[in-house]
Amino acid sequence: MAKSFFILLAGLLVNLTAIGQAQSVKLQPVWESDTTLRTPESVLVDPIRHVLYVACINGAPKLENKSSYIAKVGLDGKVIQMKFADNLNSTKGMGILGDKLYVTEMTQVAEIALATGKILNRYPIEGAKFLNDIAVDTQKGVVYVTDSNDSKVWAITNGKAGIVLEGEPLKGTNGLLFENNLLLIGNGDGSLLSLNPTSKKLTTLAKVSGGIDGIAALGNKTYMVTEWAGKVWYIHADGTTELKLDTSPQKISSADIGYNPATHMLFVPTFFHNTVKAYTLK
Repeated sequence: MAKSFFILLAGLLVNLTAIGQAQSVKLQPVWESDTTLRTPESVLVDPIRHVLYVACINGAPKLENKSSYIAKVGLDGKVIQMKFADNLNSTKGMGILGDKLYVTEMTQVAEIALATGKILNRYPIEGAKFLNDIAVDTQKGVVYVTDSNDSKVWAITNGKAGIVLEGEPLKGTNGLLFENNLLLIGNGDGSLLSLNPTSKKLTTLAKVSGGIDGIAALGNKTYMVTEWAGKVWYIHADGTTELKLDTSPQKISSADIGYNPATHMLFVPTFFHNTVKAYTLK
């Protein structure tokens, strides 16, 4: 009886280990765009129009830079329209709400018509220093925004901005993702935080080695996150982490990623390397 029990227990442990291993992923390179995308900072997948939007800083991420643009790129990496939206200020994170594209500029958020690329509105954030990423609650119509230099999270609702969270433990807040009524925040110390916007309850899900730039949800509480310096991490549902890609020795960045769940493809903007790289997750 005891022998049978231990055999059964050993088999269960083997199965659990296999399940844990199966939940990991491998990144396999698929394509890399040409170098006409100047200083690409973020990639956003448009699942309805089957295209990518790439926010190109086109120079230094400074207030004086007014030459940033949004490129429209095919899912095969070919540029469809280099300057879908133009004359922007140090563009970074993006999000879609309805028929509009939202993108951060240094101290404001631009609202762009997806049909035409025309800038419809700009929403200033009072006291903003370095607005960075965007996440959207499509059900409630809320656009969330991080200010990395002020360690704050803002929300824009019906054109009006208000503080969602500030102060400790926020520090150098960057990456954002809205999933299952929770706001995931990439902190400057490498922590992946989960915030309930209603109750303000804040939980630490995982921690990597440096500040989190991009966050992509893979399902079942697993994620890919990036560090700007060139590291791409896989985060398991239990919070454990695996380094999947490190291009920092080559000085190739991995900025704000996009993910297409339909094809299990990850899109990584390389910043000063001036390309977007696509990987399949297997």
